[in-house]
Amino acid sequence: MLEHEHPHVHAEGHDHPHPHGHGPGHEHTVHHPETITLEQNLLAKNDLLAARNRGWLAGRGIRALNVMSSPGAGKTTLLVRTLAELGARLNAGVIEGDQETSLDADRIRAVGRPVIQINTGAGCHLDADMLRRGLDALDPQTGSTVFIENVGNLVCPALFDLGETAKVVVVSVTEGDDKPQKYPHMFRAADLVIVNKADLLPYVEFDVDECLRQIRQLNSHAHFLVLSATTGEGLAGWYDWLDNASTRSDTLTESLTDAH
Repeated sequence: MLEHEHPHVHAEGHDHPHPHGHGPGHEHTVHHPETITLEQNLLAKNDLLAARNRGWLAGRGIRALNVMSSPGAGKTTLLVRTLAELGARLNAGVIEGDQETSLDADRIRAVGRPVIQINTGAGCHLDADMLRRGLDALDPQTGSTVFIENVGNLVCPALFDLGETAKVVVVSVTEGDDKPQKYPHMFRAADLVIVNKADLLPYVEFDVDECLRQIRQLNSHAHFLVLSATTGEGLAGWYDWLDNASTRSDTLTESLTDAH
């Protein structure tokens, strides 16, 4: 199990208070330029490591899919079912990111696929260095698929490039159809958006067309699927996307390299 804590930056609106006291007459000056420089330096270092990851993966024909969502959207359930049905054919392994515990990794291990757990502690996302160390531990074979299950969060993971081949965002119908508006950075970055828990659509207020409209306004290139990882409804579309992504992994890698 890998454990890692690190300084990190957050999208606007995501603040951590740091209470502290000052003596009488102490004036506190906020140095915004230094803060911005620190954020830029952290992201620049991460992007450099991500580019190295991308080259390493491309050189071995390995495609890495960064799966992101808010907590409880069902990404672990989707991965467990996918690995049970396609894991051998995809020669798939998993790098599992959580703040604490190995509960999700244990579920994946139970279907017989290799998995590496990364616990981030207070960290709210995986970064490129964590992925590098996860890949070293997983040691995926040439031509294989690596699913990266990121920490449950629709904010911070969108900021940190890992060097992945593609980004998959999972949103569940129980969360409401306004998530693309509320978390635009995540949906702008997505290569595929999955609306999960479709079996609950008759019981919740979720407008699939409205959700798709919001995504299209933010990101015209993203693919869009509606499915239920629990019942299997719509999974054929996900499996088709995985097969097609396999044939276009070189193109995806080239486009991401050009973008960075």
